[in-house]
Amino acid sequence: MSWLGNTRVARAFEDTTLRIAISDIEPLHDVRSEVRKSVKYGQIAASIAEVGIIEPPVVVRDPNSPDRFRLLDGHSRLDILKANGAREVVCLVATEDEAFTYNRRVSRIAIIQEHRMILAAVKKGLSEERLARALNVNVALIKKKRNLLLGICPEVVELLRDRHVPLNGFAELRRLKPMRQIRAAELMVAMNRYSLGYIKSLVAGTPPDQLVEGKGKSARGLTNEQIDLMTEESERLDREFQLIEQGYGSDHLDLVLAAAYLGALLENARVVRHLAQHHADLLQEFQKIAEIRKAA
Repeated sequence: MSWLGNTRVARAFEDTTLRIAISDIEPLHDVRSEVRKSVKYGQIAASIAEVGIIEPPVVVRDPNSPDRFRLLDGHSRLDILKANGAREVVCLVATEDEAFTYNRRVSRIAIIQEHRMILAAVKKGLSEERLARALNVNVALIKKKRNLLLGICPEVVELLRDRHVPLNGFAELRRLKPMRQIRAAELMVAMNRYSLGYIKSLVAGTPPDQLVEGKGKSARGLTNEQIDLMTEESERLDREFQLIEQGYGSDHLDLVLAAAYLGALLENARVVRHLAQHHADLLQEFQKIAEIRKAA
């Protein structure tokens, strides 16, 4: 990115994937029996059985034994492969040795990303029935996810592309005209709220002339007085959002300066020793802030 200038950005992964013997991979933890009984584990198992490994596990080289690896991400996948008798697996090799560092880099798949994966799979000739078997869901759900973004404007897609929005939340957003869709998405991001109930409240608080259904269409089960109240609340949230936008720059600068100061303090061994002996809880929080600064 241009603002980085000549700064070199460290690679998160090695250039190529590796096929590694499963016996040479050391998991960070065992997969618990309750995890094996979960719906998610069953979906992963069904996906592997139907189409194989889609997302390679992530490993890092063992500094004490270059031919061995530590597993950072993909414990369920590796556990399923072992149960199926597999001996090797293709992996991504991370360049950093700490699992939490890798996990900070990864955003778990969001609904829009899943929608795009389904479209890509269908385009390559994979049937919806086979996708349903791979994901251990019914075909109707696959079709619903395939049509996720019909009636959603591109700006909203970009705002919510990596957010965990409920599937039915997009059905609610379709009731809004494009400009109101964008404003609703901005409020969701600003408040970090993506629940179906919150989205419904934004729709319910929308003036009738900003609804796709046209004027005079109000939310089901609400009186005109309630709609007026929710409209006022929505407008208040809009004003608060604008204030947050205006103050973000200075607040962010203050945070960066404070984090830099804490980072400098934690480089002093005497300070760290004193905090560890007398204020262990504060030291832990300071270290978290310093880690955030390094990751930024």
